[in-house]
Amino acid sequence: MNRHVKLRRNEENMTKIGIIGAMELEVEQLKQEMTVTSVIKKAGMDFFEGNLNGADAVIVRCGIGKVNAALCVQILADVFQVSHVINTGVAGSLNAKLDIGDILISKDALHHDMDTTIFGYQPGEVPQMGFREFTADERMMALAKEACEKVNPDIHVMYGRVVSGDQFISSKEVKERLITQFQGDCAEMEGASIAHGAYLNSLPFVIIRAISDKADDSAEMDYPTFEAAAARHSAALVKEMVKGILP
Repeated sequence: MNRHVKLRRNEENMTKIGIIGAMELEVEQLKQEMTVTSVIKKAGMDFFEGNLNGADAVIVRCGIGKVNAALCVQILADVFQVSHVINTGVAGSLNAKLDIGDILISKDALHHDMDTTIFGYQPGEVPQMGFREFTADERMMALAKEACEKVNPDIHVMYGRVVSGDQFISSKEVKERLITQFQGDCAEMEGASIAHGAYLNSLPFVIIRAISDKADDSAEMDYPTFEAAAARHSAALVKEMVKGILP
């Protein structure tokens, strides 16, 4: 069977959800709750294929950084023919309304470390794309928020902008620049690349970020303390959410 027939069959008859976390902590709980049918290794990543809460899914730890994240999306598209992409994990807050333990659901994402302004592009705009922000799927956004309100009723959840770059944000000066220049609500290291890859493959996506630190001078202290709890809350949200994506 050729790839085009596989893709048509996927589009018409099935939903398969690609779930990406950068670190093992961000996906280990989901893998434990998944009925795994196969594990395939590609580009140094282990792709766990099976059923999660009634949905066909592929769960993978992509590794840290934008290159790893982009490679991961392309493998999910080419090898597993996923129909949707969810990126779950933690992030630093850039918005005073987002405190540690809160959850942000992406309305869009952009690369804060892309700078070709000398050629007339906006800060963060990838040349020749024609736009700067990669917009999340509205239905997936709504499903994520509903799922969070159900399984994490005591946690504040909101929509916002994810800004990504290959750096851990831990200074007030950099934080203020990301707020002023990009109107970012949270900062992390993979989301925009996952959004970028999903866009290029015409895959609906959403990014879910539990806030683990304030992305300032306290970040190094806060991050280890709150990372585990933040990841648990995101995992509970994703497990509930996948039911709503089913046709």
